[in-house]
Amino acid sequence: MVAQPVQVEALFASTLQRSEQPTAELIRDAIRAVVARHGEIEVAAMVAQEFGEHPETSVGRMLWARRACLQAYANAA
Repeated sequence: MVAQPVQVEALFASTLQRSEQPTAELIRDAIRAVVARHGEIEVAAMVAQEFGEHPETSVGRMLWARRACLQAYANAA
């Protein structure tokens, strides 16, 4: 399974931190919880707001979220 954009955005919007070194299972659980709680449209809005308010840190978090999702869903296949 390949990570979808909404999954990357949901991980970005989650409370998980790179410093926690979350497992693939924790990443997938966090994504499911964020999407279930907020829905895809609100998740996209949360990402946009964060990029608007904190562009200096958002790029690094998005890159981490993308890499973490790719690994979490590659391992699930």
